[in-house]
Amino acid sequence: MTSKYRPVTTLACMAGLLASSVVLGAQPQPGLSYGANLKLTAQSIDDLDLGTRDGGDFNGVGLSVRPWIFNRQGDWSTFALGEAFLATDTIESDTSESDTFDPNDAREREDQFLAMHEFWVDYGGLSAYPGESLRLGRQKIRSADGLWWDSNIEALRWNFETTLLSAHVGIAERFSDYRTDLDELAPEDEDRLHLLADLSWQWQPGHWAGLKLHHSDDRGNLPGKGASVDQLSKTATGELSWLGAELNGDFYNERSNLPLSYWVAATWLTGNVDTLRTSTVAGRRQADGQLSQDVDAWAVDLGLRWNIDQNWRVGTTYMRASGGSDGDDSEQFTQTGLESNRSKFTGTGSAINRFGEAYRGEMNNLQAASVFSGWQLGEDYDASLVYHRFWRVDDQADSSSGLKAQLVPGEKDIGQEVDLVVTRYLNRGQIPAGMEWLKASSALVRFRGGLFLPGDAFGKGTDSSMHRAFVDFVWRY
Repeated sequence: MTSKYRPVTTLACMAGLLASSVVLGAQPQPGLSYGANLKLTAQSIDDLDLGTRDGGDFNGVGLSVRPWIFNRQGDWSTFALGEAFLATDTIESDTSESDTFDPNDAREREDQFLAMHEFWVDYGGLSAYPGESLRLGRQKIRSADGLWWDSNIEALRWNFETTLLSAHVGIAERFSDYRTDLDELAPEDEDRLHLLADLSWQWQPGHWAGLKLHHSDDRGNLPGKGASVDQLSKTATGELSWLGAELNGDFYNERSNLPLSYWVAATWLTGNVDTLRTSTVAGRRQADGQLSQDVDAWAVDLGLRWNIDQNWRVGTTYMRASGGSDGDDSEQFTQTGLESNRSKFTGTGSAINRFGEAYRGEMNNLQAASVFSGWQLGEDYDASLVYHRFWRVDDQADSSSGLKAQLVPGEKDIGQEVDLVVTRYLNRGQIPAGMEWLKASSALVRFRGGLFLPGDAFGKGTDSSMHRAFVDFVWRY
């Protein structure tokens, strides 16, 4: 769906949803529940371009109100989640794939917008299993590792959840971002269909074995030869399929009772891609044909965590994703496009980017190793300290990340990073004196920060460091 088909009713729905917590009053109807999350965010992002060009700094404060409404009648459920956002600068409103900065996304985001994040209907009468349902609409699709899926997208999805078996099968395609400041989709999302499935079996308590499958069919058209090309032009099409196998010993479960939690995953990527070639003529960038390649790539991801006691955890992770190409063949691994790379791998209740809060690497011609420590004090506090080291697999190929700086050929050392995430949870009865007027059922304060130190792969003339830091105040109603 292009911008001209964008639902006009989005604003009306958002306005109604924003008013729901007031209009519905304090006496919800049977089967009906509603509420809102209020979040105040302070953001500091320094030098996304590592000092190689003007700009790259995004500093400001933002206020987000996310009202939600849920209704269940018999086997049917409906849900909607909206947002009203206002900030002093362009800042990130959330940590999911669709709400964070993408340096390759040239669309202009505004510092205020209305949005619809989820709206779906769910039918649970397919069988006697209470965990089986069929869901249609814009919904959150997420894998525990965050490396495959963590995005709001329009989908039809079958869900099956029991104690010993978990399975999902779905078809999805993004038709709109449902934000008042974005009139069109990002080029990589246009005309792109996703087929996704996963199956996990708990063969003994806390130990799971699983399979994942994702197929992406990009049916879009590249600009014809001689056509003008800008930052919003589509640059790649094709069909790709991912097949993954994994063993999971409660690695993403912060409440695990296992002394050792582990994660072993391997993914094979195959398919074909057509990549746009461009040239510059008289100062004008134009299409100059396309490069067609067969893709045969792979990635492995490993994790081990020692759960010392109820308070302390230490562990390590390692990931390697293939890279490089040779003529008509490519070994450049890419992810599904629906990932956030965020998970609770440190054994606390806070999700952290696997490849750096600042650098935000991707499984794309990348080798990454990390060591971490996690601390949790009951339901009140948690903290994580993570050290990352990054290298390129092929020193002649690019490796995608959340930065806008180019890598130079011949160097593999991307750099290193230190992340710190600290959270204070304020549950019912713990709201500080003087803030009772907010009447929140719970709240939290969270700091997320990363300091990245670039390596030789960024060449000379770049800054010696860059950072991202966020402080979130969240009240839940």
